[in-house]
Amino acid sequence: MIQHVKDYEEEIGKRLKLSDVNLDFYNGLLTFYNDLKIAKNTLGNAIKDIKVIMKLAFEEGVSTNTEYQKSKFRKLTEETDQIYLSDAELKMINDAVLPDSLARYRDLFLIAAYTGLRYSDLSNLDNFHIRPPYVKIRTQKTGERVVIPIHPVLKQVLERNNYEIPPVPSNQKFNEYIKDVCEIAEIKEICFLGKTIGGKYVQDKYPKYKLVSAHTARRSFATNMYLAGVPSISIMKITGHHSEKSFLKYIRISQEDNAQKLLDHPYFK
Repeated sequence: MIQHVKDYEEEIGKRLKLSDVNLDFYNGLLTFYNDLKIAKNTLGNAIKDIKVIMKLAFEEGVSTNTEYQKSKFRKLTEETDQIYLSDAELKMINDAVLPDSLARYRDLFLIAAYTGLRYSDLSNLDNFHIRPPYVKIRTQKTGERVVIPIHPVLKQVLERNNYEIPPVPSNQKFNEYIKDVCEIAEIKEICFLGKTIGGKYVQDKYPKYKLVSAHTARRSFATNMYLAGVPSISIMKITGHHSEKSFLKYIRISQEDNAQKLLDHPYFK
């Protein structure tokens, strides 16, 4: 955000002060971002950061400017398309014949996909936390203690590794190699993803394996449990979502998934 504001200062030829942060600044920054073809959520996060800084400046008596509090000075956001991997796709990954160099990436991804752990918690996971039939760990982000039942696929993965957690690579390396794993596993469904860039909505298509990242595992965990009929409140006790509204935004199900879930409901029998 700081770099973008510096770039904007160069564009307008002016060194900005806290007192300059008003609706003219806001609208000018939006136009500047859109000309750079910046994604809407990236812009929204910058606005959020600016509002946080302005609030701190006001509370500490550094600034009397309250323009940032106006309703029009708002964080822009849009719900972006996100993928998840179904239980069938996770089985394809588990059954894939992989070179030894990729095996640990596959196993770490499956551990995350059947525990719902964030990457930071996966990095801290060791055999001390494996207490069959549960995984018990205190999460780093919230400090909450979570207890996760061990799924049969997770049990296979743990047995395959003699209940030792494979070394966790950097997030960047994980995201790079898990795509190779998914390509070998034939996760090749064509996905259409859209987002607003430079004020215009654009949509592109990708083979699904190219969209998989470490975080896909956690999203898959929540979505698959929801589709299986596990109560939202039980899933939220593991994922750490504090409201059903935020949880339902987090999971990803297609219209077909939703229709199938309805079809399995006693109402349609």
